[in-house]
Amino acid sequence: MKTITVQTKDESQFIEITPQVQAVITASVMTQGVVTLFVSHTTAGITLNENVDPSVRSDMLADLDRLLPDDQSYYRHAERNSASHLKAALVGSSVTLIVERGQLVLGPWQGIYLCEFDGPRSRRVQMALLEGGLA
Repeated sequence: MKTITVQTKDESQFIEITPQVQAVITASVMTQGVVTLFVSHTTAGITLNENVDPSVRSDMLADLDRLLPDDQSYYRHAERNSASHLKAALVGSSVTLIVERGQLVLGPWQGIYLCEFDGPRSRRVQMALLEGGLA
């Protein structure tokens, strides 16, 4: 297993990690298989989404804030970050991607994003690479 460490700078943000993931795959000399990315944090997530127009990411963050506002008056969780936990649960904690000829198989506008909802923090993305033929 490999680990990518990401230092977030804001309370909520999407940070593209596609180049770091591809670098790990390249260094592993993996040519074909799958890679699973897992975020082992309850207030962060990972997603595959648009990587050309940055307004998509800001729109997603804005809508998550509208759906789950930081108004803590009705949450029972003592750490006062329940909205962050809920956002992370909606986004998800893992993605699995195909690797072919040593490259991530992504659509022309796709990128991999660490989703921070309770930052700034140091976050870990764990990678499991499974090499093998694809049917």
